Amino acid sequence: MKLPVTALLALTTALPAFADEVNVYSYRQPELIQPLMDAFSEQTGIAVNVAFLSKGMIERLEAEGKRTPADLVLTTDISRLAAIVDAGLTQAVTSEVLTANIPAQFRDPGNEWFGLTSRARVVYAARDRVAESEVTTYEDLADPKWRGRICTRSGTHAYTLALVAAFLDHNGDTETRAWLEGVKANLARKPQGNDRAQVKAIWAGECDISLGNTYYMGAMVNDAEQKEWADSVRILFPTFEGTGTHVNLSGIALAKHAPHSENAIKLMEFLTTPAAQAIYAEVVHEYPVTPGVSASDLVASWGEFTADDVNLMDVAAQRPAALKLVEEVDFDG
Repeated sequence: MKLPVTALLALTTALPAFADEVNVYSYRQPELIQPLMDAFSEQTGIAVNVAFLSKGMIERLEAEGKRTPADLVLTTDISRLAAIVDAGLTQAVTSEVLTANIPAQFRDPGNEWFGLTSRARVVYAARDRVAESEVTTYEDLADPKWRGRICTRSGTHAYTLALVAAFLDHNGDTETRAWLEGVKANLARKPQGNDRAQVKAIWAGECDISLGNTYYMGAMVNDAEQKEWADSVRILFPTFEGTGTHVNLSGIALAKHAPHSENAIKLMEFLTTPAAQAIYAEVVHEYPVTPGVSASDLVASWGEFTADDVNLMDVAAQRPAALKLVEEVDFDG
């Protein structure tokens, strides 16, 4: 199901003042979610106030305690969601709408958080220097044939750690350590920058492949300067040997001391409806998690893949061990 984003973008201007409201603390940039928030307000008469945080959400919620204005927390990584839950800053939500719309693999078993969209951690490969068949597994990245040919962001970044944690869950400590050492030996330069910076480096000839989230391709092709970078690479979907491609998600949770919990649950339910899912996934260039909702034409054009079926909470639980390994091999050194 696909709806025009432009129709919702038109709602972003001159919202009336509403008596009811809901407050969202978000690690996702406001411009990516504002069209949906405005659509919810238009439909329900409930105003949505979004506070964008680049870091420190747990610390802020803990400091505010029962005085917090936050009703919902929205973030873009399973480890961040799990950390907020583990800190005791969320509460379970009982909603037939949410459990019907969100498959079990994309929600917390205790209903403390619910996924909204998913993304794959893929390989960006130079079109003119790397064949599609050259990278089939994440394990391949440690092969010496890639010596001096890989770019990546910091090993301690949440997206990298999630992949390492998934690798650890599948392969154990010894193999993961060896893999990290192999990938490090293959780096063309010290880990730096974001996912788009790696694609720029491929375009510039500094490396041939990089790791990145799928949605960055959508961001680049819609940017006048970065489209040239995007056109220089193709997306490859590696797998863990014997399983599938690593996926992560954006998700939402009800704050423990939410002052407007009823409104907050209405917004959570709205974001899982097919119409909202189609628009949200198109705006952020990710994959809808509600069954029956198609990815946008652009996202679908990147190809099909089978998602790794590892439990995302198991991946989150491996994060401390993953960070320890990254630091022990001095991945960023």
